[in-house]
Amino acid sequence: MPTTLAWAAAGWSGSLGLLDGFRLMSLNRVDAWGADAGPVASLVLFFSLSITVASSLGFAMLWAAGPSLDRLSTGFRAGSLTAALGVALGSGVAIPSWTPPEAVGRRLPFLDGDGEPWSDVDWVVYYEPYLVPAVSALVALVLIVVLLRAFLTEAEADDRTEALRRYGREVTGTVTHVEFTNVWVLGNPRFVVHVRFTAETGERSVVTTMITPFLQAPSRGSAVRVRYDPQNPEAVLVEPDPAESPFC
Repeated sequence: MPTTLAWAAAGWSGSLGLLDGFRLMSLNRVDAWGADAGPVASLVLFFSLSITVASSLGFAMLWAAGPSLDRLSTGFRAGSLTAALGVALGSGVAIPSWTPPEAVGRRLPFLDGDGEPWSDVDWVVYYEPYLVPAVSALVALVLIVVLLRAFLTEAEADDRTEALRRYGREVTGTVTHVEFTNVWVLGNPRFVVHVRFTAETGERSVVTTMITPFLQAPSRGSAVRVRYDPQNPEAVLVEPDPAESPFC
């Protein structure tokens, strides 16, 4: 909610402090930054402050997502949703305050000449007060659908992981091969590991990814904790073995 409100403030002040002036200058009003354009300087300053606060809160949401690529992706989408929703709300509230152009459909004449009619682009710019909140709201709606699907998928994955932690068979596995993916998740390295372990049906191997603290990075021959479901060969969870931690 604070992030959405901050983006709403940025959307409102950005619409009236920046976009309104550029829109008028683009259509037919060269002196849009004049005295009759309103407190533009104050709005621009307020926009700078609000977008700084909104961006900082957005990064905080991303950081709070946790050391997981899936959760980082969800956190990024959630931050994008707050931005789109906030801009839609702020620019929507600003619609009645946009400055009307001096002429609609035709540019102001220069000296004694005739004013040129607006192009298709000019008409798009003219309806900008409505297009900005409409497009932002559409983006927010799409992100809500994407987030809902991602939430359901992540919830199912979390349920499977928790079920393995509670009811899965636990054994100690051995790392046979490690590949660093050159990806760091909140300061923790991500690896692709090949693990060999002994199950009820004999020796098995699995290839999976691990995100571990730097001092618990897997190496060839190191031990890891493996949990598996005897009824589902695809359900395997590999985690660092606490006994391998240098703090134990």
